[in-house]
Amino acid sequence: MNLNQFGILLAIVVYLVGMIYIGFKVMDRNKTVGDFYLGGRELGPFVTAMSAEASDMSSWLLMGLPGVAYLSGVADAGWTAIGLAIGTYLNWLIVAKRLRTYSERIDAITIPEFFAKRYHDQKNVLMLIAAIWIIVFFVPYTASGFVACGKLFNTLFGIDYHTAMIVSALVIVIYTTLGGFLAASTTDFIQSIIMTIALLIVVGYGVSVAGGMDSVMHHAYALPGYMTFTQSYNVATQSAVPYSFLTIVSKAAWGLGYFGMPHILLRFMAIKDKSQLKLSRRVATVWVIISMFVSVFIGIVAMTMSKVGALQTLVGADSETAIVRIAHLLSTHGFGFALIAGIILSGILASTMSTSDSQLLAASSSVSNDILSGYFKTKYSQDKLLKISRCCLLLIALISMGLAWDPNSSVFQIVSFAWAGFGASFGPVVLLALFWKNSNKQGAIAGMLAGGIMVFVWHFLIIPWGGVFGIYELLPAFLLALIINVIVSLATGGADASIQKEFEDAKAME
Repeated sequence: MNLNQFGILLAIVVYLVGMIYIGFKVMDRNKTVGDFYLGGRELGPFVTAMSAEASDMSSWLLMGLPGVAYLSGVADAGWTAIGLAIGTYLNWLIVAKRLRTYSERIDAITIPEFFAKRYHDQKNVLMLIAAIWIIVFFVPYTASGFVACGKLFNTLFGIDYHTAMIVSALVIVIYTTLGGFLAASTTDFIQSIIMTIALLIVVGYGVSVAGGMDSVMHHAYALPGYMTFTQSYNVATQSAVPYSFLTIVSKAAWGLGYFGMPHILLRFMAIKDKSQLKLSRRVATVWVIISMFVSVFIGIVAMTMSKVGALQTLVGADSETAIVRIAHLLSTHGFGFALIAGIILSGILASTMSTSDSQLLAASSSVSNDILSGYFKTKYSQDKLLKISRCCLLLIALISMGLAWDPNSSVFQIVSFAWAGFGASFGPVVLLALFWKNSNKQGAIAGMLAGGIMVFVWHFLIIPWGGVFGIYELLPAFLLALIINVIVSLATGGADASIQKEFEDAKAME
């Protein structure tokens, strides 16, 4: 290992040790399962905002999105980013406060538990279905983060992919298992800052190496369809591909996913003072818009760097390593620059860890709190339940590591599918639970099943037909789930008087 590589590794090790230290620091504050999974509803506005968005963006922000922009231009990445920005704002605006109030009113600490208590589901069938969907979609989502970590160290140091992936996963598991939700939220806040610094450094350095802003724009506009929102660039044929209105709607539909993301919704439930949600909304929205714009631009800059010979041409899933390669190039200028490169790479780790820790918590809570304690009504002491929760987290992490074993896995594609799954199965239920008092248990169950199943059907059976059927599976699945929820609720008599009164009481608490 040369001096420059040592500088990079030093910065990364300091970062990783810091994350584990935070886990130890807050470990003693987890006295109950509610503390472990929701932090005792004690989060401040800035931690709420930044931990929510850091847990949202994941390695997709620093690897997946630039990779898409690098290969096909601004249309795919740009419309997706626009949809996500709108979804972020609306989620904070219309869902956050009411979910915080309602979940406190019925004493729910997880999303499946909120569904069960909101609909007075005594048999907890709704809780079981929700918990199963969380496990089904979060395990591959978590795996995508482990894939990103493995790719990072393999590309940078030549370390065996599997070894790098396992070590990275273990660090995430250690601090999350020790500190629970408080550790995840605190580290997420710090990680969002590191991610921001990484984005800014990469943009500045990348533009400089590419020959300046004029050079970046010249090379980007020289590629057919690369810089328009109505066409995309086909790297195989080196030609422009028409971008239909349906495709635009399909990409922008990513924003619908926010209404069903358990790891984001939990942040709304955990804030200490609901009156501070307005400040959290502003901070979160501004950060998301700026970070996604910069991320897309990094893909364009990396493409130009390849054109001028500063980077090798990246194809397929390798395009997702663009930032890693830029950081490596920066490190060749000396030890000081190697330390800066280490910060950039820590930002990639931060984006991965900030999502993986939240996903591990949500998935493990589904097993321990929602399935074992909720559905099967198994009685354990708080101390025993905490131990079970931590064991479940470890088990889910092991399964995710197994799914991440293939180094050729695409981070963007894995996240895309899991995002659709949550958006379609949970999103319509969340919205109707919060804003339609006549929604009932039968409608919620039917809608949740329809949304989750349709994601699989559309993705694997219908999209291959092509044409108008090639749209992102989230859109048709979300609409189907919403419609079925409403129809079944009305057909089965709607909500009873006690549920409607509870709905009005929660509404009056806002």
